[in-house]
Amino acid sequence: MFRSLLFIPGNNPSMIQNADVFLADAIIFDLEDSVSVSEKNNARHLVRNYLFNSSVKPKQVILRTNSFDSVWFKGDIELFKSNSIDYLLIPKIDMDVIAALDEYLSAFEKDSNLEQIRIIGLVETAKGVEELHRYAQNKRLYGILLGAEDLTKDLGINRTEGGSEISYARSKVIYNCVANRLLPIDTPFTNISNLAGLESDCKTAISLGMKAKASIHPNQLDTINNLFSPSKEEISWAMGVVKIHNDNPEKGVFQYQGKMIDKPIIEKAKRIIETAKYFDLI
Repeated sequence: MFRSLLFIPGNNPSMIQNADVFLADAIIFDLEDSVSVSEKNNARHLVRNYLFNSSVKPKQVILRTNSFDSVWFKGDIELFKSNSIDYLLIPKIDMDVIAALDEYLSAFEKDSNLEQIRIIGLVETAKGVEELHRYAQNKRLYGILLGAEDLTKDLGINRTEGGSEISYARSKVIYNCVANRLLPIDTPFTNISNLAGLESDCKTAISLGMKAKASIHPNQLDTINNLFSPSKEEISWAMGVVKIHNDNPEKGVFQYQGKMIDKPIIEKAKRIIETAKYFDLI
């Protein structure tokens, strides 16, 4: 479970060494878009050295490899032998990619004596969006991350801070994730100097059903963590609902703060409390 995921370029040694001090719930070591072709091998070496030798690690580690069909992928995936990576973030996921990747990873795991590698799919093409209902059922998947920059490029449209152009893709990610018990993760907000815009973007994503958000700069993490956490008011409400339910478990329906409470609302309250406890908010 996480609220915030921070991308760290694989060729940035200072950020890599300080990965454990950032406020992100998960760190994404990026070997793909943030690394130029001439730096690919150097980036992999730096990340490898950290994963195999550092005594302190972030809460959760995600590795964004280069695309499955790239010349770098086989070298990138070797980093999982460090046993320090929690999830594989695979770029440009679609039905063809997940099928071929699943087969490849099964052989890799067997040869390397590794447990099953869990995947977060980075959906950033029109094909990937439209095929979500097919590959979201794959048992390796933990979540889906929307990549709006590449998606809008694929669509031939402008990426705006308002985000109206990605509403459809956001909803597709959310509905397919919820239907398959996956974590829907929102695209980064790329204007790192516009924290008011970031706040607005987070609120829009949350209102649609996103449960976490990726970021590209540490200064975005406070805002993301705050907004994607249950508020004090929500926690107080949830605790009140659960207390009444626990005190009177035979009651199927009851009233609280002027509203009728039934089973779906009780389950919602329990999820809020579970999330708050996980993030040490209560």
